[in-house]
Amino acid sequence: MDSTSLPNRPTPARGGARLRIAIAGAGLLGRLLALQLARAGHDVEVFDPAADSAARGAAGWTAAGMLSPVAELESADDQVFAMGLRSLVLWPQVLAGLPQPVDLNQRGSLLLAHRGDEGAASRVVDLVRGKAPAEHAPQALAASDLADLEPDLRGAPHAWLLPHEGQIDTVQAMAALAAGALAAGAQFHWGQAVDSVAARSVQSGGRRIDVDWVFDVRGTGARPQLPVRGVRGEILHLHAPGVRLSRPIRLLHPRHRVYIVPRAGDRVLVGASEIESEDLSPISLRSTVELLAAAHSVLPGLAEARVVHTETNLRPALPDNLPVLATEPGLTQINGLFRHGWLIAPALVEQALHALETSA
Repeated sequence: MDSTSLPNRPTPARGGARLRIAIAGAGLLGRLLALQLARAGHDVEVFDPAADSAARGAAGWTAAGMLSPVAELESADDQVFAMGLRSLVLWPQVLAGLPQPVDLNQRGSLLLAHRGDEGAASRVVDLVRGKAPAEHAPQALAASDLADLEPDLRGAPHAWLLPHEGQIDTVQAMAALAAGALAAGAQFHWGQAVDSVAARSVQSGGRRIDVDWVFDVRGTGARPQLPVRGVRGEILHLHAPGVRLSRPIRLLHPRHRVYIVPRAGDRVLVGASEIESEDLSPISLRSTVELLAAAHSVLPGLAEARVVHTETNLRPALPDNLPVLATEPGLTQINGLFRHGWLIAPALVEQALHALETSA
């Protein structure tokens, strides 16, 4: 399949027939699906328990938006890597037609490690190098090279560049995807949770809604039909005027994978990759101190930054921490995106729409 056949205008199934489609869940996957399917001319209805399109219930809101197929090879498999590379091609196509701007950069990302942590860091880098093709392997940087790329970074003598990576502003993207889907004709039913799904029907609010096809992308809301667990993610939004940072950073900390991600408007996001807990309470003092101390250790300019917002949320994960896309006549289920949601969502949607074409 060439890079232009999807995602902007997928070919309708059934030889061009107009289908009535229900999407259970209006998170990242739901919004991408609604956009593509509505643009293709289908009648699309999206059901979600959130109050409106700006309510931050979906896991997609609480993410730094790192598009890191190579770095994720530390724990992911070749399938996630391939979908991540594909999504790096698809994201510009998706965003190009949206009614609101979304910041996207593909300037690469950095791995950093402090002196004393080089042993653990080298194990990670060697693991990634062993799994990635040579052209995607981490590139060791001398101190002068790192200073040329990111002059404000200090205190981490070990650095590697991953040139084929990037980031997306998730908050902008969630809003723009919903606006684009709405403009294309999709209908959003806010405040209406889907209780269960079946081939060609959904149950919502005590009523059965019959359609031609159902896409179930409810994340943890798909329980008990799928064995999904929630993995806690925490993130801090900082306002840091004057701090220069142009690409995402992963600090290979002994206890955390701390990420530091620049955003427009003098903002910096700091977070941890995963915590095995379904606790949705606010971020703890320990996490706040450890994450911000780690970020400050490599970016001293954050000393006068202001913490303006914190978030916690649950990322949907299956027992093997890998995504699943299952299609049967009248029903497609996508789940288990874990911490890879923004990395692989466009590629998964592309595959799901291709399956619709061949199965409907």
